[in-house]
Amino acid sequence: MQSQNEYIGDDNFKKFLEHYDCPTPLNVVKMKFAGAICSPNYDLRPTDVISSFWREGEEPRLETKKEAELFFKFFMGLWDEIFAQIGFNKLKLPKNEGSRAYDIAIDRYDEIELGFLEGFWGGQENLKIPAYIAQIVDQLSELADVYKIVSVRAQKGEADDVLIKTLQQTDVMVQKAVSFIIENFAMPKIKQIGDKALMN
Repeated sequence: MQSQNEYIGDDNFKKFLEHYDCPTPLNVVKMKFAGAICSPNYDLRPTDVISSFWREGEEPRLETKKEAELFFKFFMGLWDEIFAQIGFNKLKLPKNEGSRAYDIAIDRYDEIELGFLEGFWGGQENLKIPAYIAQIVDQLSELADVYKIVSVRAQKGEADDVLIKTLQQTDVMVQKAVSFIIENFAMPKIKQIGDKALMN
């Protein structure tokens, strides 16, 4: 589930995504990887997640074996980085790159709904998870909707300072929910997989 590739850093990774015309921004890539690592879908592979960053039929054509190796090496470096953060329950929401409430709200919605939650379900809708985890996952989806509501309020001209306070409060709840899922679902799953690997 984990490889030994070094992460090339945010700035270089953004250039890497731009080079391959990836429509998914880095902040969403990170959170989708995080969701996938936490996923109850044991058949979900990193390559499945990577291909989902492009629209179907628009995936980059890798011309040589060396290019393909570097392509996946760079992605797996980020996967390992996120995997390590989850292993110690140190995953944090990406830093806000915008300053306006509208931009922050849109980014956060994408990070949670299109990133973490899509990664978590891994293309499956009927995966069995404990009821208390399902409740937290549902709560995350509801919190993502809060971000969307804030973006609409911002478009209507509501004061940024008021909306940013709402966003900060929502961030705290989202962070707690994600950390709960990691501690009570992802970390035990990772340990179980590791124990099985040691036995084989």
